[in-house]
Amino acid sequence: MEHVYLISFGEIGLKGKNRPFFETILINRIKKSLSLFKDLKVYKTHGRIFVETKANSSEVINRLKRIFGIVGISPALRTGLNLEDICNAAVTLLEEYDELQGKTFKVEARRSNKSFPYKSPEIARHVGAYVLKNSTGLVVDVHKPQITINVEVREKAYVYIEKVSGPGGLPIGVSGKALLLLSGGIDSPVAGWLTMKRGVEVQAIYFHSFPFTSDRAKEKVIDLCRVLAEYSGIFRLHVVSFTEVLKILQKNTPNELLTILMRRMMVRIAQKVAKSEGCLGLVTGESIGQVASQTLESLMATNQVAEIPVFRPLIAMDKKEIIQKAEEIGTFEISTRPFEDCCSLFVPEHPKTRPDLNYVIQSEQSLDINELIEEGLKNIEVINISPEDSAY
Repeated sequence: MEHVYLISFGEIGLKGKNRPFFETILINRIKKSLSLFKDLKVYKTHGRIFVETKANSSEVINRLKRIFGIVGISPALRTGLNLEDICNAAVTLLEEYDELQGKTFKVEARRSNKSFPYKSPEIARHVGAYVLKNSTGLVVDVHKPQITINVEVREKAYVYIEKVSGPGGLPIGVSGKALLLLSGGIDSPVAGWLTMKRGVEVQAIYFHSFPFTSDRAKEKVIDLCRVLAEYSGIFRLHVVSFTEVLKILQKNTPNELLTILMRRMMVRIAQKVAKSEGCLGLVTGESIGQVASQTLESLMATNQVAEIPVFRPLIAMDKKEIIQKAEEIGTFEISTRPFEDCCSLFVPEHPKTRPDLNYVIQSEQSLDINELIEEGLKNIEVINISPEDSAY
């Protein structure tokens, strides 16, 4: 018997003639994530990807469950094509349980190798009977079992019990690149994660306004990128010095529009960076009606300066849903550290919640927009953050 991990995927299996492309990208992602394991083997058959390594099981699974495109990970025993070996593998797996007394189980079998002489129901009956005879305390329950023993008969037989959920979606790299406007808040990291789940390679841009915002706010953003890097591999962060731009906006524009005008300048600067990096769109964490700058009128005013698409994965989510996802992916605790970004600090006392677009455009007439963009593009700090920088 040999240890192997069975990797299952979902919508990749529906890609028809393009399926090999998606599978290849996913296999490359797996190899890259597990590259520190020197004995690694990754290969595929129809409907399954297999991973072989003698590395610590929990560490392997911890890495695999952060790879987009993977739906499930099952540590399995591979055996020869005979019932005796399959039965022995099932009992061996059950030995990992400390206590079987009173637990219920069933066996599910799938036979894709039609040359195997036993059909799926026969395999399940044989293995179930053998387990009952050779394991103390188990009881059969085919409806709601506590333990399900899975048998897959392919070119060899695979027996497994545990199935760890992966994030699903599509492997990063199949859907192009986008640039995330990343603040230190709860929303934008979740927006970035959801975009990566659709196979998009995401970079981030952060607008830093020292000394109005402290370097601790910047460190918080870098820590958020470390979490995202666990799912993406190397994560590229562009840090823009936004202080001088912000000073000019404060001095020369109506205070009630400051947040909207900041967002418009951020989009203008971000799309320049996006184009230079080959990104096809911007990603934000905006949700309709959540704050004053996220009414439909405000979003329209922001979109008016965009020359590339602006994607908003959270647009119809409420705050509770966003917080739940942030907790799930590991960004919530970092986002709630008490170090605010400029969008949080410079909210006007009486912000214009439904700004007229003509008024917004008129309010920028005194500004040299191109000069402000150039100011923002000066001395951008680029940080490449590796998943190895995090606590993985």
